[in-house]
Amino acid sequence: QVQLVESGGGLVQAGGSLRLSCAASGRTFSRYTMGWFRQAPGKEREFVAAISWSGASTYYADFVKGRFTISRDNAKNTVYLQMNSLKPEDTAVYYCAAGIRETVVVVTMGANGMDYWGKGTRVTVSS
Repeated sequence: QVQLVESGGGLVQAGGSLRLSCAASGRTFSRYTMGWFRQAPGKEREFVAAISWSGASTYYADFVKGRFTISRDNAKNTVYLQMNSLKPEDTAVYYCAAGIRETVVVVTMGANGMDYWGKGTRVTVSS
């Protein structure tokens, strides 16, 4: 069982930056693929980024490549999402998730590939 708590969301102007954090409970954090997803009003939850248990492999949705960076610190049981050059279309609730599947499988399956979810943190980007 893993419990996830996101933080770092807020209101930012277009072009600005935010860093989201996700603190995980449990001693097996380092065994999980970790991911960030987002859900905008009226839209389905979508994949943003994922990172393997070791941090060696990362994957990104095309719409965030070059702007967002996912990282993790297994000693702190924390995963991060650094978001730069934010756009109004990045406005959404961002969710942290953990899964036992290989990272590449998570990327293929999307939200269905994850097993544990946080409650989300809201990001609003103004134009």
